[in-house]
Amino acid sequence: MKDRFALLRKAVQLGWGLLTNAHITGFVKGTIYQGPLKNFCVPGMNCYSCPGALGACPIGAMQSLFDARRRKFAFSVVGYLAALGLLVGRFICGWLCLFGLIQELLYKIPLPKLKVPKKIDRVLRYLKYAVLLILVFLLPFFWRSELGVGEPFFCKYLCPVGTLEGGVPLVLLQEQLKSAAGFLFRWKFALMALVLLSSVYIHRPFCKYLCPLGAFYALFQKVSVLRLKLDGEKCVSCGKCEKTCPMGVAVTRDPNSAECIRCGACVRACPAGALRFGSGAKKPGLNKNEKMNIREE
Repeated sequence: MKDRFALLRKAVQLGWGLLTNAHITGFVKGTIYQGPLKNFCVPGMNCYSCPGALGACPIGAMQSLFDARRRKFAFSVVGYLAALGLLVGRFICGWLCLFGLIQELLYKIPLPKLKVPKKIDRVLRYLKYAVLLILVFLLPFFWRSELGVGEPFFCKYLCPVGTLEGGVPLVLLQEQLKSAAGFLFRWKFALMALVLLSSVYIHRPFCKYLCPLGAFYALFQKVSVLRLKLDGEKCVSCGKCEKTCPMGVAVTRDPNSAECIRCGACVRACPAGALRFGSGAKKPGLNKNEKMNIREE
């Protein structure tokens, strides 16, 4: 049953990735789809410039709508993402992000895994919020180029998703781009290689430390409609949920942590059936340790 659930999630991730990158002609001709579907953003990270991409990347779309001359804010895209966050939180990260799947598959390579020390990990988790604030919001909004417009700083200088899905395929498919590829492409290729290599040893490092979209959805995690619920009456405090969690969430203390991607691993691991997905903000019952503390008092 557990394996079936894990396979189901992988199938959904892969199926969604294939569906949103179904412009096969783009991979044949080395072109980018420019049809009406590009007016819509996919929920997860997926590069606009990928030859197969049918929709736009929400982070890229957000930055492209900034107008540094009139300080026009991308309310439409921000509102769309906020609505998704309020509905499901980071569920999208766990189920609908193709780059998340790529990282997970790389992590399955049978090599020794690296455990980031808790103190360092705790600090690095805030880095994605800095990327969201500085590279996605502040710099594109306030910085003016020579033409008087903002630049997509995250997409242009950092995003490994864009390099993997857009930059590399286009350079391989278009001869003129091979000769034009300069320092910026080499810089982003090196960053992409570092993220992919890190994914072999650390579970979803981009999602944990750098992804601005995950950071944005995380802002709504504790108030979203879809929530992870802990039944304290059933919980036996075995710790299996926390040992299983690939994102290092303290499930029993904070089941709706901003770091949870709602992959369901903890739900499957719980031997007592104390965890489930649901809606609403019903307060969980007391767990075993809390009950013991009350008895002692």
